[in-house]
Amino acid sequence: MNKQRLWGKFRPYIMIAPAMAGILVFVIYPILYLIYLSFFKYNMLNKAKSRFIGLDNFIEIFTREDFYKSLWNTCLYTIGVVVLTLALSLIIAVWLSNNSKFNSLIQVGIFTPHIISIVSIALVWLWMMEPSVGYLNYMLKALGLPPSQWLQSSRTALVSVILVSVWHSIGYYALIIIAAIRGISREILEAAAIDNASKFRVLFSITIPMISPQLFFILIIMTIGSFKVFDTVRIMTGGGPNKATNTLVYYIYEFRTTNIGYASATGVVLMAAIGLLTVLYFRLLSKKVHYS
Repeated sequence: MNKQRLWGKFRPYIMIAPAMAGILVFVIYPILYLIYLSFFKYNMLNKAKSRFIGLDNFIEIFTREDFYKSLWNTCLYTIGVVVLTLALSLIIAVWLSNNSKFNSLIQVGIFTPHIISIVSIALVWLWMMEPSVGYLNYMLKALGLPPSQWLQSSRTALVSVILVSVWHSIGYYALIIIAAIRGISREILEAAAIDNASKFRVLFSITIPMISPQLFFILIIMTIGSFKVFDTVRIMTGGGPNKATNTLVYYIYEFRTTNIGYASATGVVLMAAIGLLTVLYFRLLSKKVHYS
């Protein structure tokens, strides 16, 4: 009996021990080591020159113009991707919410970009946005519109990266919203139809409130992912031209060997910014989410 009681008492902890070990090794320890390195001037090419400098890295971060430039680019990118992806995904989901073979085929088509490597997608879009031989400028000329410099101009480079990111993600989030819409009780929609409610009234008074938990989840996930964008920028622009697409993660990447301490401090600031933004989301929006 004592053995059974002990087993019943410690069994939950034993069962979650492998998962907790993975979290400790691959999440908690890297975060703590990142914070530790942020207090050092650490050069991976010459570790003999590494030394403890306290808060100097953080002070330097908030006195450099290139940090604020990267932060601004990241905020613009996040706003553009989150707003466009969420709006377009919702529109597509409402359009494809009915069960039919045609809608299923369209869903497969819009989801396909999400399962393709972002490296491949970025390279294809890089070719399509080539000013001289790219397909996009060919289409603009065919429509009688002036060509664009796309990734070659600091005015349009960030917008071009946002366009690629939205195109890559829109199908995935649309499918999540479609599943949420199909989970709405048919009785509620039938009652709205009996009351002759318009489609817009149904959308804003029934559909959106009923799927608000899924929309809130998408908002949080997209915001965190957008703040951590790296691969698209690395492949398509390398942070250029003229630092127009240099985001925070790519900014950290640039210091990966010359001053890993400063890069770590910037990573801590990024982690704090994402955490603060997530808390603000929950404070401001969680009460507007309908879970029942």
